[in-house]
Amino acid sequence: MKVRRVSKKEMEKVHPAIPAAYEQLEQGRITRREFIRFATLLGMSAATATIAAACAPQGGGEAAPTTAAAVEGEATTAPADTSAGGPRRGGTITKSMQLQLLDHPARLSWVEGANVVRQMSEYLTETGSDNVTRPYLLDRWEASEDVMTWDLYLKQGVTFNNGDALTADDVMFTFGEWLNPDVGSSMLGLMSYLSGIQDVEKVDDHHIRLHLQTANIGVPEHLFHYPAVILHRNFGGDIVASPVGTGAFTLQEYAEGERAVFRRRADYWRNGADGQPLPYLDEVIYVSTDKDAGVAALQSGQVDSLYDPRPPDWQALKDVPGLATRAVSTAQALILRMRVDLEPWDDNRVRSALKMAQNREKILQLSYFGEGDLSLDAHVAPIHPEFCEQPIPAFDPEGARALMEEYASEKGIELPLRVVLSTKNDQNEPEIATALKEDALAAGFDIELDITEPDGYWDRWTEVPLGITSWTHRPLGTMVLPLAYIQEAIGAWNETRWSDEEFETLLRQAEATLDVEARRAIMCDIQTIMQERGPIGNSYWKNVWNITHERFQGIEAHPTAYDFFYEVYDNTL
Repeated sequence: MKVRRVSKKEMEKVHPAIPAAYEQLEQGRITRREFIRFATLLGMSAATATIAAACAPQGGGEAAPTTAAAVEGEATTAPADTSAGGPRRGGTITKSMQLQLLDHPARLSWVEGANVVRQMSEYLTETGSDNVTRPYLLDRWEASEDVMTWDLYLKQGVTFNNGDALTADDVMFTFGEWLNPDVGSSMLGLMSYLSGIQDVEKVDDHHIRLHLQTANIGVPEHLFHYPAVILHRNFGGDIVASPVGTGAFTLQEYAEGERAVFRRRADYWRNGADGQPLPYLDEVIYVSTDKDAGVAALQSGQVDSLYDPRPPDWQALKDVPGLATRAVSTAQALILRMRVDLEPWDDNRVRSALKMAQNREKILQLSYFGEGDLSLDAHVAPIHPEFCEQPIPAFDPEGARALMEEYASEKGIELPLRVVLSTKNDQNEPEIATALKEDALAAGFDIELDITEPDGYWDRWTEVPLGITSWTHRPLGTMVLPLAYIQEAIGAWNETRWSDEEFETLLRQAEATLDVEARRAIMCDIQTIMQERGPIGNSYWKNVWNITHERFQGIEAHPTAYDFFYEVYDNTL
């Protein structure tokens, strides 16, 4: 298939900064993936960006071959298997996943709830398994040259499941909920570049304009943060009581801790790649079980899929006949976090000593079978486009002990220092906690473990002095940092109570910097600050798996463990 080149004039028409990024690509200074992410961020379609990237010689070399799939494909799920006539209509998929309390989607703080809400409600954008963000309820977006103004254009013809058309009024209402401090949404901290709903302008019924107070390149990604589903303008605060959304399925039943049932929506606004109305499945059912019961149910065929398998689940299921295992690298992590407003974690020597007591290779092997990437003590991952490569800190119990002896002498206390480490048990936190307890003793810490069921931790996750908290994937390094490590996020998701003036200044610069290389240089300083005086330790970044019966097609492993069922079908029907 012959593909025409995309001219620099066409790129400039989308945004003036794209041609410069293309020159960096031609010179081999950024990768094709980085160019695609950059260009789509500024409003170029993923297909056009893919064509441009594939046609560009890097470092004077030949252009990569461009496939029809790369040019034409905009889907975020796996291609349909057309060998036996393409997608089939009908059938039910049943998935094991814990079902917790649901009320206001803007307050979601766990992916399980977002997976439930996602079946009936949708986002303005969608970040796929390839970490590229595309329009979804939006037809397109446009950014000003200084990325201070963002124009969002809604698709027309989208309807809610109550028959109402999606308009700018629904989006304005939703932004108002996000930006209302009384709602308590993490979107408030994430969108700190908006001073309030007064910065969101309705231009017409399908056009919204954002007037940012500080430049930010991450707006399209922020619109896919998992609490960011678009609500109906008359939403009353409880999505279970009023399950009105634009999604492919309608909620039939939701029983916390038991099950959720969704039925195919007959008037869904989207068609599939085959031109037929979506979704293909008739029904989606979630059953609430703990992980051990979920593994047994999948092995015995009682369910078809398991949410976010743990390493031992992967080991037990990866070779089971009939199950398809898909893996993806992520920015998911189990963060060792310390509250800097409480002793002894208010002293950076103690924080640094505990970080130095992490035997990262041992922790990764014991807790995750080596299926991940070793990490710095900064919440920025190699998968992020602006990640700055720096040496992995060494395991140094002797150096940690020296810091602790200095601290103990000053405080007039004896070592080892007794501390309590709190966490939950539904992932691989207990193995991490046990390994750290063993190795930190030589560093001067006597760690008591406080490990509970998930609810027992999530009920107090921002309050415990020392904890291990699971953080999910975000597509940009500049996206997670304002959620958890700035002054404005204290009281929401800043569980450590840490803030740092220099860090926040650099973060705002990074958020406003389009050039990937320049942003990476700023991130080097940000990562250094977090490592030298920050509130977290992090041994590794996780691989995640999707394990689903092989008869279901159209499924990919998503780095945030998100469920997209609108194009999934059962090929045995």
